[in-house]
Amino acid sequence: MLTHSDQPHLPPIDRCEVPYRVAGGIEESVLEAIRQMCGSAERRAELITATAVTCRCTEHAEAVRAAAGRTRLTIVDEPLAQLRYLRFTGQLPDDGSVVLYDLGSSGLTVTHADSRTDAILANRRSTVLSGDGYDALLRWRLARSGVLTDKPTSRRHREELSSARVITATDADSGGRAVLTRSDLTELCAAGIHHSASFVRQLVAESGIRPGAVVLLGGCTRSPNIRQALGELLQLPIIYDPEPEYVSARGAVLLAAERPTGDIRMAMARIPTERPAAAPVGRRKIVAAVAVTAALGATIAGLLAVDRDSAQPHDRPPATQIQIATTPGAVR
Repeated sequence: MLTHSDQPHLPPIDRCEVPYRVAGGIEESVLEAIRQMCGSAERRAELITATAVTCRCTEHAEAVRAAAGRTRLTIVDEPLAQLRYLRFTGQLPDDGSVVLYDLGSSGLTVTHADSRTDAILANRRSTVLSGDGYDALLRWRLARSGVLTDKPTSRRHREELSSARVITATDADSGGRAVLTRSDLTELCAAGIHHSASFVRQLVAESGIRPGAVVLLGGCTRSPNIRQALGELLQLPIIYDPEPEYVSARGAVLLAAERPTGDIRMAMARIPTERPAAAPVGRRKIVAAVAVTAALGATIAGLLAVDRDSAQPHDRPPATQIQIATTPGAVR
């Protein structure tokens, strides 16, 4: 994203999305995105005064830093960038803690953070639930109706259902058509949403601190039905930005303006080792949770296998999409 550092909440000057190439490293896509945004700034006679890259883990940060060489950039922990933008827009509580629920194409990252100090209380990631998995479920649903689609098309259909209640999918080869509703997508995602709610509850239990709200991030949370389901399951206030997939980039812009070079990392909070004993969980609930998780993993694995077996000649080569966390920052 190319934007002004004092107006990150406004529509950006330009933005791009670069697919992650399986044979390449994460740094390849990051540097390509930077190159594209630098070219865009040059064509518009804009001066880039800082560049920021948000990273989810230390391994990604080290790979980007090594590949960047002498290029001046700020590397930011992604949850810290998210908290910074939420504070800028007035959506972050002044005290207490929040859970960052970041559901993207490659998986779910859940971070429990202190709202006042930005310290991490607990952090986990799961690849059982992902946008790619939802797309596979959608392709399976369409195939049952005689409509075969590729990955980019199924992703587009999923994104369309975030704003439209009903869409029509068409098979480019056979001309077959199928109607999809937002309720259809909600049913396909139901098991995964229940699994992720359990994931959040486990994280909260690990920290021993009840959060004041859950922040829904990532493109997959654009669906109103998914947001409603999570709110009902978690019984916590929901914080939602209208463009959840760009919160990280916008927060990185703000941090890059404050610190043009270097790394900005989050601190881990010290949690007392002695905590009140948690109420025992009934055996029935444990068995149910395990069953849901196992069924979800098996379903998505099976659907991905079906995708491989039933791939059509018109399918494009598989390319894992990543949410771009690259932000040429303060532009003056």
